[in-house]
Order: sequence, then C-alpha cells, then structure tokens
Amino acid sequence: MRLSARLLLPLVLAAASLSAAPVARAQNQGFSSCLAALRGDAPARGVSLPAFDRLTQGLSPDMSVLEFLDYQPEFRTPIWDYLAGLVDEERINDGIALREKWASTLAAAAERYQVDAATVVAVWGVESNYGRNFGKRPLLTSLATLACFGRRQTYFRGEFFSTLKILAAGDIAPERLVGSWAGAFGHTQFMPSTFLRLAVDGDGDGRRDLIDSIPDALASTANFLHRAGWRSGEPWGYEVVLPPGLDTSNAGRRNKRALAEWKTLGVRRADGQALTPGDAAAGLLLPAGPQGPAFLVLRNFDVIYGYNAAESYALAIAHLADRLQGGKPFVAAWPTDDPGLSRRERRELQTLLAARGHEIGEIDGMLGANSRRAIEAEQRSLGLPVNGRAGQKLLAALRPRNAGR
Repeated sequence: MRLSARLLLPLVLAAASLSAAPVARAQNQGFSSCLAALRGDAPARGVSLPAFDRLTQGLSPDMSVLEFLDYQPEFRTPIWDYLAGLVDEERINDGIALREKWASTLAAAAERYQVDAATVVAVWGVESNYGRNFGKRPLLTSLATLACFGRRQTYFRGEFFSTLKILAAGDIAPERLVGSWAGAFGHTQFMPSTFLRLAVDGDGDGRRDLIDSIPDALASTANFLHRAGWRSGEPWGYEVVLPPGLDTSNAGRRNKRALAEWKTLGVRRADGQALTPGDAAAGLLLPAGPQGPAFLVLRNFDVIYGYNAAESYALAIAHLADRLQGGKPFVAAWPTDDPGLSRRERRELQTLLAARGHEIGEIDGMLGANSRRAIEAEQRSLGLPVNGRAGQKLLAALRPRNAGR
C-alpha cells in the first residue's frame, strides 16, 4: 500500500526523532560525567564545591556552539568585506558621538593608564557595536559545553572555572552573564580569564561589571592596552606607498626594521607626511598582498593585535581609531573589482532579497544563513559566481533600476 505524503511526513519525523534520541542521551551522559570530573577539580581551581553545585545545578549542554569552533570571520572573510562592515560611516559617527558623551570617563581612563582614548572607543565599537551586540548565549552553558566536547577542551575548562569565579564573587548576576559562543562578554568582550586579570572598577561602586557599567568597560579596556605595553604618544603605524621593485618577500608584522631603514628603501607615507626616521621598529603589513594597501605597523599595532589575535581585526581597530580622530579612508584601493558592503548597504541588500520572496528574517545587516542562501539563489539566477558573498555587484544588480536587465 502506498502512503500519501500527508501520512508519510509524521512517520519520517518520528523516525528522525527516534534516531536522534540515543545521540542526545549519549551527549547528556557524557556531559554529566564531564561535569562530575570538573567538580572534582573545582577546589584546586579556586571554586568551592558548594559554589560549583549551586552555579551548575540544572546545567545542560548546548551542542550548537561546536559549529563555531572552526569558523572565525577574521580569517575567512576577504579583508575588504571585513573592514567595509566594521569601519563604516555608521560606526564612525556613533563612535564620535559616544566619545563626546563619555569624554570625562575616557579622559580619566586614558590619563590613568596612559593609552589613547580613541583606540579604547574603537575597541568598544568593533567588539560590540558600542554595546548593541553583546551576544545572547549564557556563558556558563557555552563554556561548560566547550569544556566537555570538541577541541581545545583544556583552554575552555580554564574559562569555565574563571566564569564560576566571577559568578561566585558576585560581580555580575548569573542571568546577566551572556555573551558570544566562545565566552566573550560585555561592552568590550573580555574572556572570563581576562576579566579576572584585568577588569577594573571604573565607576567606583565596588564591583567590576563590563555588561551594565560603561565606565568599568572603558577603564578595563584601557588597562588591557596598558598592561599589553601601549606606548603613549606613538601611532599604531601608517599607510605607506612602496617604491617600484621593493622586495616584499619578508613582509610581515613580526619582521621589523627601523623606520630610518624603511625610509632609505624608498617607503613613504601615503598621506604625504614625512616618514620620521628613527630607531622605532616597524613591520610591513600587506593584508591583501603587494597589490593592495600597505602599512608600516609599530609596537602599538601589536598591542591591539593582542586583544584578538588577527591582523584584520587589529587593522579594523587601528583604522577606526584614526577615523574617530578625523583621519581619512585608506588611499590605496583594495585589489578587487567587487568591493564589500557597509552595514547600511547590507540592510538594503536584505530588503531587496526579502522583496524578491526570500525568507531573510530580521533586516539587521547581519548576513546569516538565510541571507547567504538567498544570495546564492540570486547569484545563480544572475549568472554570478555562486559563493554566498555580498558585494557591490550583486547589490547593484538587484536595485530596482537594474531589475530585469
């Protein structure tokens, strides 16, 4: 007898549910065993057993965090796309306004820790869009899962115990401690172990709270930069123009030469100012290869890099800090004929995709799985490379004046 689709679908779903049940049971059993082992380690890690039991009561794994372990946009996204979304006019204008609003707080932090206030604001802007995007995952759940499954369990166990210490100390309420899948939280997205080492009380209320206290977050970020070796009064680096024929085979942030040597080789600043010779050491950074923008990066660039070990990330912070102080866009163009989109343009693209019948969800400029599927469908229809990437060519093709061409 042939079953209709209407009758067959519930059977298929039931079978899928039955096949998934043993996997879920095994995961829960493995998680319970892991949690018991972690409990045994708690006293040696500085967490009392009563605190461990109280804070982990009813804890269940969130296996979805494992999907993010091998995905980091800093390393997978073309640099021109990465910077287009992070250093756009919205973020620059918002940062200028917030720098003025929190001027006294920033001035006090900059003076105390001898760091650049604009760089502190740039970290705030890139890390959480000035407090708009904290992440929504309960830290303890995410870190307990990562401590028990997947790779880098040793690292995440350390962050798990650090989270327990934060909660036991009462700096942040458990229901407020949410953040990214990997455990970063607050306005400037500290990892729990970084919080324990470097967070400070910026508002004088006796607690360190990076979620509900902007002064704490800004002062803590200034302290991070200070402790990482920030050199007051020095730039992070410069965009430069390379002379024809310069050997760039040894380019790299770590391969530093004195600025005087770079000047002798014919390297000059792209803004026309003099490349001040001296003993300060700088590396040649070519994030898109010799055909794209070039930069000489100094010690303070390395300090920014230490916040999140990716050169594209450090360049975003450095460039945003410059733009907040009236700096201009990069002089050299990225080596692409299809530049990236700002967040405003990404929202426009999502609106156009939704108008063409695609299920997008919230129009927020965040190009998630739904947006990428819709982009691929439209790329296929337009005869463009099908890669799920949002660029200027696709946006131009979907704008109404080009529809049907």
